[in-house]
Parts: sequence; structure tokens; C-alpha cells
Amino acid sequence: MATNGDIPQDRKLRILMLHGFTQSGHLFEIKTKALKKSLEKHFPPAPKPGHLKQYPGGLELVYPTAPIRLDTTDIPGQDASSFDGPGRNDGSRADNDGIEAYGWWRRKGDGEPYTYEGMERGFERIAEILKKQGPFQGVLGFSQGGAAAGMVASLLEVQRRPAFEAAQAKGGMRYPDSFVQDSGFIEETIHPPMKFAISYSGFGASTNDLYQAFYEPKIETPMLHVLGTVDTVVSEERSLRLVDSCVEGRGKQGGVQRVVYHPGGHFLPSSGRQYVAALVAFVREVLGETDGLAKGEKKEESVEDMDVPF
Repeated sequence: MATNGDIPQDRKLRILMLHGFTQSGHLFEIKTKALKKSLEKHFPPAPKPGHLKQYPGGLELVYPTAPIRLDTTDIPGQDASSFDGPGRNDGSRADNDGIEAYGWWRRKGDGEPYTYEGMERGFERIAEILKKQGPFQGVLGFSQGGAAAGMVASLLEVQRRPAFEAAQAKGGMRYPDSFVQDSGFIEETIHPPMKFAISYSGFGASTNDLYQAFYEPKIETPMLHVLGTVDTVVSEERSLRLVDSCVEGRGKQGGVQRVVYHPGGHFLPSSGRQYVAALVAFVREVLGETDGLAKGEKKEESVEDMDVPF
């Protein structure tokens, strides 16, 4: 069944959600429960007021888990009780399989320029999700997932593969094989370019020349960056490295600021109204559906919707 312009009535706005280092898809979904509820209210299925005309089916968030399982030695100064996982609330361990903590890659080195171990595995997992569960219109990530969100948006851009090939000739990283498919006529990327990307406490990759093709030329995909003013885990300098690698960078397009600060640390402000409003305005501006910004009811937050640092 179709709606206006033959758009399927069940077509949803689909966002790929990338968790941070030491997290998992399931835990990220729990941590972003309040954000998910807020976005579902702002992007409801038709015919509810405020629905997106291009996506009358509402919203769908997909939470994959990174492929690299971590142990306590991956985080200096941490022990098993520092990780989220089964039994976390009572200090016990639910099974003998170890901590439920994962990463998209491991950082190696005592200082810049770092290298990333296992990055190809991380991209293989993301590519698998893109192929099997796509298409997605956007990608959203927290911390390491925010860095990965910028990289995924970059990799899917039309002219990115030639940039990698040019950089590889000078010693740069090879364009991920997992992001290429052979159609029988030509090789092409596995997924269309993202319409938007969102990074919470994200950062630009190492200054190592291996990774510069992600950012040179600059990322053209519209990207929103949400940063904590007292984040002691990811420095503002590292976050702004990603910001300044985007075409719109620190700008303001269509009345929507591309960089938003919250007065907190290394966490995703999932229930603060002004930060949710910034995200919603960004998505609507990118999709060209700003007419729904003023619609919808305002409701008080419940205790279960409050921000949870992670």
C-alpha cells in the first residue's frame, strides 16, 4: 500500500546506532531508551501530527554489537566491575563467559599517531548490517561509535573510494573490501550514501596518515556533533578534529547549529529537551521536512527517562 508519491505507507526512517567502546548494542539500546521514546514521539507513524511525509511508517533504530570482545586489560586502570554487563547492578557475574564489553577496534600506541587494531573487523560487521538490514537513512554513534559514524558516512560517499586509492598509493589505509560489492558490471559501494550522521562525544581518527582518507576531502554528509563541556574521556580537541573534517563543520545550516554543547561529561544527553530538539531540528532540516517542528505535545519527563551517564 502506498501514500503520496507512491511512498510505501510502512516506510520508516531507519537509523543505525553504533555503541561506544566497552558497550554492546543491547546496552546502548538500554542507555538510549529515553532518546528513542522522544524520537518516536517526534517522528510518529502517519497520520499522527508531525509525521515525516517521506517516512510515514515512523521510526526504527537498529543496534548492532561490535565484533571485538574486550577484557579488562583493554582499559588501563579498570577491573571487571567497571564494565556494563550481566549482573552489573548487584556486582555479580551472570556467567563464565567474561564481561559483555565490545569495541569496533582497539587503539594501539602510547601516543599520537595511534594505530587501530581490528578496524577491518569492525567495518566488516557494520557492512554486514548495512547489507542485511539496510537501507538506512542515518547513522548515530556515541564515543568510539561516534567516530565510527563519521567514518561510515565518509566511506559511503560517492568520491571516497578514489580518495582512499590515492592515499593508499602513499601508504594510507586500503578502502575496506567489505564496503565494496560487484554488481556484475562494476564494483560499487554496498549501500547508498547516508542522508545524515550524528556523533555524541565522538572524535576524529588518529593523526596517523593511515586514516586521513576518511577526512580528505572533507565529509560532505550533513553531520551533527553533540559534545560535553566537561568531557574528560574524549578531549574537545579530538572531537573538533571530526567537526573540522566536515564540510559544514562548525556552521549553521537552515537555522540549525551543527555543533551543540551540553554542560556534562562523557555521556549522551538523551532526555534533555533542548538537546533532543536540536537533534530533531537537524534531521528535519536535512530531510527537508521542517514544517513538523512546531507540532507535537510536550510532556514532562518521568524518572525512568532521565539521563544516564555511560
